[in-house]
Amino acid sequence: MRATFVLGRIAGVRIGVHWSVLFIFGLIALGLAEGRLPEVYPDRAWPVYWVAGIVAALIFFASLLAHELAHAVVARRNGVEVDDIVLWLLGGAARLKSEASGPGAELRIAGVGPLVSLLLGGFFGLGVWVLDLMSAPLIAVETVAWLAGINLLLAVFNAVPAAPLDGGRLLRAFLWWRTGDRLRATEGATAAGRAFGWLLVVLGLVAFMRSGTFGGLWIALIGWFLISAATAEGRQAQLRGVLAGVPVRDAMTPEPIAVPAGRTVAAFLDDPRYRYRHSAFPVTGEDGAPVGLLTFDGARKVPGERAHAVTVGEVMVPLSRTTVVAPDAPLADLLPRMEPGAEHRVLVVDDGRLAGIVSLSDVSRTVSWLMSDSRGYQGRP
Repeated sequence: MRATFVLGRIAGVRIGVHWSVLFIFGLIALGLAEGRLPEVYPDRAWPVYWVAGIVAALIFFASLLAHELAHAVVARRNGVEVDDIVLWLLGGAARLKSEASGPGAELRIAGVGPLVSLLLGGFFGLGVWVLDLMSAPLIAVETVAWLAGINLLLAVFNAVPAAPLDGGRLLRAFLWWRTGDRLRATEGATAAGRAFGWLLVVLGLVAFMRSGTFGGLWIALIGWFLISAATAEGRQAQLRGVLAGVPVRDAMTPEPIAVPAGRTVAAFLDDPRYRYRHSAFPVTGEDGAPVGLLTFDGARKVPGERAHAVTVGEVMVPLSRTTVVAPDAPLADLLPRMEPGAEHRVLVVDDGRLAGIVSLSDVSRTVSWLMSDSRGYQGRP
């Protein structure tokens, strides 16, 4: 899940938001302002309900962010680098650049998220008690009570032992510890995730058919997401098993053709060296060091009358938004960070110099070669 826009960095971790957050934000604010709050405390002015609903939605997403930041901080303390955190329709996700080194680290990284949500639920519960003692406005008390309940629910739901939930990670840590096999542990957690997902789908559809309310469909949607995510996680684990021990250099396209950042878009499009072969090219600065990635689609979006004045450096994907790895980095650790699309090519950099470029098709070819070679991995395919 890629962020639509970036909010900034907290504790060195990039924080992004997907556009789908607007939907759930509006849903929460609407549900409180037009539903729960007027039902519990009627006859207030409508702006009061909406202010409370909007504030509650903002604090809820701050709670989600705290949950994911806890994962990120503990992951870094256990030697796992964090790519970013993205808030989206069904919550948030901290994307890790690699996996935990052992079941103990996996347990700590996975367990801290539900723990933070549980603590936040207790904190807001304490807030309800304090506000009640202070005879605060009843709508404020009800809003804080909702925040306490939703955080406790978040903690309990995430603790369910089913991938890709935090509880699924805890289950995987346990199975990993018991069997000593990370792949088998992942298969067990993903199987539990699919089973739990189908249970939610069935329960949600039954609830919808009986009551006709949106809540049943929402439960079914969450279940379907869990099934899809658990299946994808299982497939990725199998690929990681196949790619174990393979360095990035054995999948990359070495010494790719690069585009100087100062070249105009028109010159790039007219140059026969860049035609027909690839959909994206590394961009280099005056010293030959990589500075970004240029896609043909990005270049073609420049109007013809401006193409002779706009440089490649102005339309490229900057290096800060491009995945960069070393040639000897494990290819299996790179896999979770790769996505389809020319703009998601990975640049391979060795001591500040461009060494190669990697796409998902390069990884697929490497996997096909490894799986078809009965002798196993012996070097460069």
